[in-house]
Amino acid sequence: MKHLTLILILIAASQSIVWAQADANNLNVFVDIAHGQRFWNDPADMVKGAGEDAARAQYLTNQLKATASSLDASTDYLKSEISAGVLANCDLLFIHSPSAQYSDNEVAAIEQYVQQGGSLFLVLDVDYWSTLEQTNVNDIIKPFDIQFGEDSSDTLSGGYATPSAVVSEELEVIYHGGRLLEGGTPFCFNKQSDEVFGTYKVTEGGGRIIVMGDGMASLYMTEWKGVEYPSQKFMSEAVSWLLHEHTLNK
Repeated sequence: MKHLTLILILIAASQSIVWAQADANNLNVFVDIAHGQRFWNDPADMVKGAGEDAARAQYLTNQLKATASSLDASTDYLKSEISAGVLANCDLLFIHSPSAQYSDNEVAAIEQYVQQGGSLFLVLDVDYWSTLEQTNVNDIIKPFDIQFGEDSSDTLSGGYATPSAVVSEELEVIYHGGRLLEGGTPFCFNKQSDEVFGTYKVTEGGGRIIVMGDGMASLYMTEWKGVEYPSQKFMSEAVSWLLHEHTLNK
């Protein structure tokens, strides 16, 4: 009986691992919420009465799930330290507006994952939400010659994406103030000065990266200052590109 009990405990423990439900044979999108993310959260973990925060979390979950499912991918939240083991079944790591530091081990695990063919979608908005002193995301993308800079001085709303490997046609992209970017192949620009707030890169190992300095499109916002934007289309094409011909050896 004791042996049976121990076996049952071990089975239960293995099933409780954050990504136990992820199927290694399918595409999996993992959303990091373990580093003080400003907007994304698992609505199942939020207390009743959380109001607008809970409604937003549910909206974002629904939107990303719809995007992923249209590409035969599943989504889940990453609530613990990022490691090579966690990323072994990950096809796209989604990091949006963190406000905490990533450990050296986490930075190394993400670099190895991308170098070996994994995909990364990384967003950091303006200092109002999180500063480069609060979160060391530049350490994550430094090996790929991409870096976040200071806040843009752009005061107008509106941006656009040019036809590229990521998007098939020019798209209006929702934008209002953002963080400057250097490196990669720029494809998102603000309308006032054509400053870059979105860039992408393919690594030698086949990894794919999109880095954004404004978080509105990736929050699936479709209207700002009375203007409508095709954020669902933008996100669908971006995620599709990140997941297409994924080459990570599992």
